[in-house]
Amino acid sequence: MSVTEILFTPLLKADPGRPLITHYDDAAVTRIELSRATVKNWAAKTANWLRDEHDVEPGDAVAVLLPAHWQTVGLLLGAWWCGARVVGADFSGAKVAVVPPGGTADADVVAVASLHPMGLGSGAPVDYADDVRVHGDDFMPWEPVAGSTLALGSSTVDEVVAQARELGAGLGAEPRVLSTLEWNSDSAVLEGFLSVLAAGGSLVQVSNPDAGLQAARRDSEKVTQQLG
Repeated sequence: MSVTEILFTPLLKADPGRPLITHYDDAAVTRIELSRATVKNWAAKTANWLRDEHDVEPGDAVAVLLPAHWQTVGLLLGAWWCGARVVGADFSGAKVAVVPPGGTADADVVAVASLHPMGLGSGAPVDYADDVRVHGDDFMPWEPVAGSTLALGSSTVDEVVAQARELGAGLGAEPRVLSTLEWNSDSAVLEGFLSVLAAGGSLVQVSNPDAGLQAARRDSEKVTQQLG
């Protein structure tokens, strides 16, 4: 099974209405919260888009070159769901890359994610948010993803899951995690995102953090752990 099926699907089945990510951008003064069910829809649309439009198969490289953001969550989970290997900026020749506005990448297809708080498109020729909307809210793999399939950089599905569970054990059960960590490396994706899933928790992710707001935010969001 894929990383998404192993770490995320059990949370979805247990309580689909529970928040998975609450994203603040203190520079833009925005707060967006997505439930597990809503994230599942984004992930399924992404998986269908990657597989059906761009022929991504298990083990194919998909470069996710975005900051820690709610759109990135759907993209990561969708990429893993269809068996893709998520890679970073140092990888050349990915099948698909998703970049922020103004970004570039060495890939067969380069899509732009607007990172707009309401998920609006960027107007780019290949636009992540606009393109995935036409795809289904459910995803059915054509075949199981093997545990030996590369999933994150040079780590396999089995290795990624094991590392996420090891990190998640330090967060406690069902934590509410406040994080300012950027997901700019494999280890950061594991620590700042997958560990939270493995612990059965939810993430309060803050972009452009205003230090003066964090204490009150910890109280209002009922935070139990903090990263970064």
